[in-house]
Amino acid sequence: MRLSDVPKIAFFCHFLGTMRRITELCFVTLRSTHMQARLILLRHGESTWNASNRFTGWVDVDLTARGRAQASKAGEALRAAGIRVDHCHTSMLKRAIDTAYLALVAMECSSVPLVKSWRLNERHYGALQGMNKDEAAHRYGAAQVATWRRGFAARPPALENRDGGPAAESLADTLERVLVYWRETLKPELASGTNLLVVAHGNSLRALVKHVERIDDKAVEQLDVPTGVPLLYTCDASGKPVSAHRRLDFGP
Repeated sequence: MRLSDVPKIAFFCHFLGTMRRITELCFVTLRSTHMQARLILLRHGESTWNASNRFTGWVDVDLTARGRAQASKAGEALRAAGIRVDHCHTSMLKRAIDTAYLALVAMECSSVPLVKSWRLNERHYGALQGMNKDEAAHRYGAAQVATWRRGFAARPPALENRDGGPAAESLADTLERVLVYWRETLKPELASGTNLLVVAHGNSLRALVKHVERIDDKAVEQLDVPTGVPLLYTCDASGKPVSAHRRLDFGP
């Protein structure tokens, strides 16, 4: 190689490096433009305390046989619809963890990573936890109990002698902690094109649906997340759902 060839070779190497960077940028831009991740929300199957009409909150109860069947049917419905997931997020409570596991097995996605977070736990029902809902209505009045259950800002009576965790939570309190998880974990994963299954609870999912669908504080009182029925969203390249959810019903 002659000394006079060195500048030419250096220019050619620089040119190749520039073209590679341009190609990579175009690929990332094209991928981001067309990427539409899916978000699936699933409320756990029927628990033993659902069946006995008791306030559950953070109490760690099991699924009933019916609840386990609901979880498996939800997974079967997702598989039949051709939906697969890359990651699964759930709460620290076994009724949600077991639902996630059973659904993933039915989807033939049992190797999918399962991430647990207390931020997806059910709202803490304070002193109402363990109490029969009819008994609570008799003691406090049906209107007051309805406000505690469905209202956005109302907190039930606080739990005394609590062992960690909150003393009681409103839906607004629950939304605050769920939003941290949404912004720091779920939304970035969706923005990267990751399909997510989030298995949680009636109120933690109500809080999440309220946020992503921009439901106001009054209208959220009427929002109900069905037990064991997947709610499907399609998300844009920023991780934001592009429309309201679609229910994937699968019969009785």
